Amino acid sequence: MSLRRAFEAEHARRDAARHAREEAERRQQEEDLARATQLHEALAEDEGFLREKGLSLGLRRYTVSLNHDDFLIDAYFEAGAISVRSADKRTATTSTAAPRKQQAVDTVEEALEVMAQYLADETN
Repeated sequence: MSLRRAFEAEHARRDAARHAREEAERRQQEEDLARATQLHEALAEDEGFLREKGLSLGLRRYTVSLNHDDFLIDAYFEAGAISVRSADKRTATTSTAAPRKQQAVDTVEEALEVMAQYLADETN
């Protein structure tokens, strides 16, 4: 084999590997977005409850948030994992409150349960 052929083969191998990584990342992002949308839709089903608790529901790309004047509860979807966080706005010195609690979960149902737990903690 010549140097040229070896180089071209290596270049093609690297190009194929890069394309495979990009495709896997794109599929993961689509899955994360679909799961975020699923959680958003589940939370939006009870609009009256959200209004009663003074919550506004938001969806920004991979983040589903329950926003209140005093606190923020959100779920962030990335690389197949879900991070649910709670932050207290009352003691925040900037417009973005630092998370007080954070829990990693695997499913949309678990994220919903943890968000409910954090909401119960904030409203007691």
